[in-house]
Amino acid sequence: MQIAMIGTGYVGLVSGACFSEFGTTVVCADKDASKIERLQAGEVPIYEPGLEDLVTKNAAAGRLRFTTDVASAVAEADVVFISVGTPSRRGDGHADLSFVFAAAREVAAAMQGFTVVVTKSTVPVGTGRELEAVLRESAPQADFAVVSNPEFLREGSAINDFMRPDRVVIGTSDPRAQDIMRRLYRPLYLIEKPILFTTRETAELTKYAANAFLAMKISFINEMADLCEQVGANVQDVAQGIGLDGRIGRKFLHAGPGYGGSCFPKDTIALVKTAQDAGSPLRLIETVVAVNDDRKKGLSGRIVGHCGGSVEGKTIAVLGLTFKPNTDDMREAPSLNIISDLTAAGATVRAYDPEGMPEARKLLPQAVFCNDAYDAVTGCDAVVIVTEWNEFRNLDLKRLKSRMASAIMIDFRNIYDGVTASAAGFTYSSIGRPRP
Repeated sequence: MQIAMIGTGYVGLVSGACFSEFGTTVVCADKDASKIERLQAGEVPIYEPGLEDLVTKNAAAGRLRFTTDVASAVAEADVVFISVGTPSRRGDGHADLSFVFAAAREVAAAMQGFTVVVTKSTVPVGTGRELEAVLRESAPQADFAVVSNPEFLREGSAINDFMRPDRVVIGTSDPRAQDIMRRLYRPLYLIEKPILFTTRETAELTKYAANAFLAMKISFINEMADLCEQVGANVQDVAQGIGLDGRIGRKFLHAGPGYGGSCFPKDTIALVKTAQDAGSPLRLIETVVAVNDDRKKGLSGRIVGHCGGSVEGKTIAVLGLTFKPNTDDMREAPSLNIISDLTAAGATVRAYDPEGMPEARKLLPQAVFCNDAYDAVTGCDAVVIVTEWNEFRNLDLKRLKSRMASAIMIDFRNIYDGVTASAAGFTYSSIGRPRP
């Protein structure tokens, strides 16, 4: 069996590499010639732990290839995955499907024999029907089936999520497509991972529902954190107390600066728009979006408050720029709001991130980028921890303090114990916990 993966972004590249690790022949195709050249040279354009080794290994074995020739990749394939971007459409928040349909027209022109066309991109419910119509219009005589196979990959742990998933959701009513998809995912049957076959509409909606529910947990615990600060409770203990309930679960109950990244922000908004158009509004998810937006907008105000009511003329260190650790993804990262607001208020911001600075330099030219955490805090009036990279978890606090002009630490990820930070001489504040 041979796969064509259309799009070598985060999902396409990870999925293609992992399928090739299963022993399947995979050709990843992309219109971006510079990206393909880098991949052909063994350079992976995104940071994801383990991905470079996986790509190198399977490319050397001949199971994974990269090309700009979409037509040749499709012509040889039994299964074609469309894994292109679906950003929020400017102006109305709906998912922009133009890249999906453009890819579909190219696929239609090159298909040979029975072909399973799979949407791996996150698309609104009903997209499978539209995609089938586009393919049929472009290639009336073609023999194909359209399948929805949403991804559930977490940046930073995507390879493990693909290899050992909680579930695989496949939306199709075509028996030939079901058989091919079942064979494609056969290695997961051997480790008894559930493969759920549904209708296309159900599969499409499942992806959005999953992301919306997880985003809701984040907004919920952040609002609980605000309440904890007012009544003297500890949000981490609250999260543990409710998370140990099997009906609730412990994951995504970590108070912080709000969710970001490539999925939750755009997917929650797209789901809200889809529901409104269907005449079945999702009031709960609308509130989740509003709560998260307000949280990110309010972060700089917290910092200003801890700095005496003004940051004009002050220097602030920001540790962590990506929306989460173990990725270089800056999309919708809370640091974007924080740094923009602080510099607009007259502060100088010195920033450091282990992987995100190449992209951050493009987005935040007003920041001063530093070599490490200790370099970033030099001469600063306060340090703000925004992303919980492992290297920030065990900093030498006395050394950190010795480099600063004023020892204020604002820990938006609750990675330090307040008593320890205070003992090191810091005026310390965190999220949803009593001050030491």
